Amino acid sequence: MKLISVNVGLPREVTWHGRNVTTAIYKSPIHGRVSLRMLNLDGDRQADLSVHGGKEKAVYCYPMVHYEFWKKELPGQDLPLAVFGENFTLDDGTEDAVHLGDRFSVGSAEVVVTQPRLPCYKLGIRFEADDMVKRFFVSGRTGFYLAVTREGEVGAGDDMVMIARDPNAFPVSGITRLYAAKRYEDADIALLRRALRVAALPESWKEYFRQRLERIPAIE
Repeated sequence: MKLISVNVGLPREVTWHGRNVTTAIYKSPIHGRVSLRMLNLDGDRQADLSVHGGKEKAVYCYPMVHYEFWKKELPGQDLPLAVFGENFTLDDGTEDAVHLGDRFSVGSAEVVVTQPRLPCYKLGIRFEADDMVKRFFVSGRTGFYLAVTREGEVGAGDDMVMIARDPNAFPVSGITRLYAAKRYEDADIALLRRALRVAALPESWKEYFRQRLERIPAIE
């Protein structure tokens, strides 16, 4: 995978449905190289740290191939780079191909895939459409978050090179499907138990799945 664009943005106040909202979803490409630190890129911040940012969501990635899908879904909508609020716009890296726990080198930094994106209402603000959050999630084109395991510098044109895959490798798309599933088949339960062994999956996700597993009979 290659970085098409590296994007940052600071919180700003916007008006949505008659009220003021602070959001950092508006990001723009930067030129040159930038420091990637444990919490974010230099020049990038999150508005609501209770749900955004933190070590397990230091960088949000979105593949350029999804832009073609959204151009068809949203005819006439302007789709500049970083419109989905991503920090890294990638040339590839779909949710079926990228796995939880995948470790990459990028520039002089190293990162690990932690989780898919669960969109909040601020995506609707960015697109000025309340239904965008549901459409985004249902599409399965969620993108994914990275934690930074070694700080360094990154820039557009850098390759993201896989350096390790977790032995319990689990596609990002798979964990999203299991999150949204109303009920689990036996095969799903086995997959969930495997996902719980992925070290990079945040504890909040593991706890959600543990609670769901407790409510269904165990596999003999």
